[in-house]
Amino acid sequence: MELKPYQQEVITDLARFLDCVQATKRLPDAFHDFWATHPRTPVKPFPGTAIEPYKNTVPGVPHVTIKVPTAGGKTFLAANALRTIFGAFPPDRAKAVVWLVPSVTILEQTLRNLKDPGHPYRQKINTHFAGRVEVYDKAALLQGSGFSASSVQEQVSLVVLSFDSLRARNKEDRKVYQENGNLQSFGSLLGDEEDITLMRVIQALNPVVVVDESHNAESELSVDMLKNLNPAFILDLTATPRKNSNIISFVDALALKKEHMVKLPVIVYNHNDRTEVINSALQLQRNLELQAKQEQKAGGRYIRPIVLFQAQPKTADDNTTFEQLKKKLLDLKIPESHIRIKTASLNELKNEDLASPKCEVRYIITVNALKEGWDAPFAYILASLADKSSAVDVEQILGRVLRQPYVAPHAAPMLNMSYVLTASSKFLETLDKIVVGLNKAGFSARDYKVADPAALAPKPDPLATFVQAPLNFDAPPAPTAADDLADIDVRRITPLAPTTDEAAAPVAVADPLASLPAATGSVQAIAEAALTQQAEFEKTVAASTAGRAAPLPTALQSLVKTYPIKDIFREQAAALVLPQFFWKKPAATLFDSGEGSQAVLLEKEYLLEGFPLGKADTNIKFDGVSAELYRVDLDETKKEATPTFMRIDGDAKERIMAYILDPSRKDSRVKNFTRRILDLIGNLYPIADKEIERYVKRILEDFTDEQFTDFANHEYTYTQKIKDRIRQLSEDYAYKKFRDFLDQDKAFIQPAYTFPLQISPGDTSKDITKSLYEQEGKINGFEERVINEIANLPNIAFWTRNLERGKGFRINGFLNHYPDFIIQTKSGKTLVVETKGDHLDAEQKIKLGATWAQKAGNAYRYFMVYERRVVDGAYKLDDFLNTVREI
Repeated sequence: MELKPYQQEVITDLARFLDCVQATKRLPDAFHDFWATHPRTPVKPFPGTAIEPYKNTVPGVPHVTIKVPTAGGKTFLAANALRTIFGAFPPDRAKAVVWLVPSVTILEQTLRNLKDPGHPYRQKINTHFAGRVEVYDKAALLQGSGFSASSVQEQVSLVVLSFDSLRARNKEDRKVYQENGNLQSFGSLLGDEEDITLMRVIQALNPVVVVDESHNAESELSVDMLKNLNPAFILDLTATPRKNSNIISFVDALALKKEHMVKLPVIVYNHNDRTEVINSALQLQRNLELQAKQEQKAGGRYIRPIVLFQAQPKTADDNTTFEQLKKKLLDLKIPESHIRIKTASLNELKNEDLASPKCEVRYIITVNALKEGWDAPFAYILASLADKSSAVDVEQILGRVLRQPYVAPHAAPMLNMSYVLTASSKFLETLDKIVVGLNKAGFSARDYKVADPAALAPKPDPLATFVQAPLNFDAPPAPTAADDLADIDVRRITPLAPTTDEAAAPVAVADPLASLPAATGSVQAIAEAALTQQAEFEKTVAASTAGRAAPLPTALQSLVKTYPIKDIFREQAAALVLPQFFWKKPAATLFDSGEGSQAVLLEKEYLLEGFPLGKADTNIKFDGVSAELYRVDLDETKKEATPTFMRIDGDAKERIMAYILDPSRKDSRVKNFTRRILDLIGNLYPIADKEIERYVKRILEDFTDEQFTDFANHEYTYTQKIKDRIRQLSEDYAYKKFRDFLDQDKAFIQPAYTFPLQISPGDTSKDITKSLYEQEGKINGFEERVINEIANLPNIAFWTRNLERGKGFRINGFLNHYPDFIIQTKSGKTLVVETKGDHLDAEQKIKLGATWAQKAGNAYRYFMVYERRVVDGAYKLDDFLNTVREI
């Protein structure tokens, strides 16, 4: 399981922040510089905004937050982040991680997944740390089971604990702070002056701390708990950061939808009464299951849609309403094996694997017992049975129906959405609660759609239109205190259609409405509205990323200074659509990726599929390597202790060399050095980690003892040479594949990129005539000279400074090339211009630019411009200006 593009951006943000820490030596300065120079969102932290100035809650310790919506893969992100964090520390420090979770449910789930060698979380950590990983719960630590002073030096030690276990609220939790003879091996680490306790051992290991659902750990007590761990780094993960969070990365809901992580939009439908809610929930579930069966028959994977019935008991421990609702369902001939109750005091889901085809559960009755730590992507429908006079409070469990099964799109559009069914006379207030629920899950108001617009219409004054209803002696009796659901009339609920394969077989997946029985009433309306809303939502997702990076997260949009296109150029700019390279991505089956055989923007990752790096040429010249050995330590010259890079010499360097070159490790020397190089190289997506590992091992297998010693002294320079060689090899491979694709008509060019109506460049340049936008992005000395000369030519209509790194136009292919300027002539030609200092090489960009211009047609030109240097395929400045005058 590899990182999704938005997840890779999160890891990149983390690496950028660490670079800023290393450069500035002070955490507040590092945080400020990180955001002020962020390539995608250059903003300055300011009180009262989504990004406030750095809050030093744990003095001297980097403490940052990643904001990721529910179903965004927070745990997988944390698993990938560990290598980036530990890469900033010296190789001989113990790699200890304290992984904190807020509840017993999440504790059990996290331990189970991290201990499972086949789970993607554990597989990723094993890959990053050569399989030297051990996971401990509190009991194993207290018993010293596989946990010793020697083991923690040899491996990554993942300690998974709940918040409460460190707060010592009961006798069991206090054992963490009591003397423990099972931990005597740590005596040399702690010294003999005090008792050896588990907490003192953890403190001495100076761990990296991962805080899952960190919004639960913001109290003064929780902050003291974090301080008490003596952490080296704290990484918070949450969908809803609190005020004292230092957020370094935002993930937007559209990014999750684009990667098929979530079932959006949420379709909301308000009914007249609770009987209709139950009827719609049962019928909608049955029809979703029919469509799921049809998909499975056509090659899709198993899905069994589940309804969450949210009841409203008098107290959290009052099971009366749950039992009443279960009886109503049984009266409808629903098998008891299809129904489970989950409350604070009754958990019938404890031994259920809800994803298993052997499981029969289709209906779960709860209140808020599923609010966290419950992972069941088959949950599709949240049916609230609140009193009609109440605003429906779904905020705690709405996130439970958002996760997309198998993280893949489904051929039946209705299986790509989730549903909330209510019966509330206070529907507008209910919608407010739904927005709060979405916010708690990290989403926004744009991510739900109302399926019945009439529900939003003002209700007439009941006194002004009162008419006595005819007496109905067959109506059910009014609800009594003994029966909170007596108003639910099972006689009005349509009997369920069969779900056998025979019943599903004649219906085509392409017609999602065909499987709906004619008498389902509101279910037909829900389906029709849902399909319309889904189509519109998909258009929004597609438009948001067409030809450029995903839009800024909602929380940041108000912070970014934007500049519009000048009115004089608006019409002309709107008519321009710049060509980009596309690829008709093949699909193995209808269900593999959602793109089928549609044309998609050609990405380098497509060109590197099957790249055999492990077999590539390993001839690298390491001559002339200079000493560049660094470590992270505390810079005592600053007012606050902050991790930073400092040179290693004397005893410190000898200790690192002794660790790596230990004679007892001689047989595994290649393995040890390979792991260290992989740590330093980091992620080279999309090249597989295994291919990089094979390549590095082949390089080291030919090393002499002298080279290993030299590497230990100059590891950063050696690693950089290896990294540069890998990039060169990958670019050469991608370029060849790119040419093959073009020759074989697998890749083609078509109009794609349009100028955004406004830009947010961060730093701006001084005014130069004929600029497309009110302000243009920052321009350096040679760039300014070039564009000033161009802008003053009489045949130029307008120009713009093309923004980099995902914000502007890119020539895509075997690399992503963001040229400096886009220029429009009065004759209708579009000039794409890249400037280069005379000391810089740009052979690959020249090749890509020339290919783009050739394929784009006569209306487009590409120029690489040097001041005086003569380069094949490029122009000297004077020659360039003379050429442009005549266009």
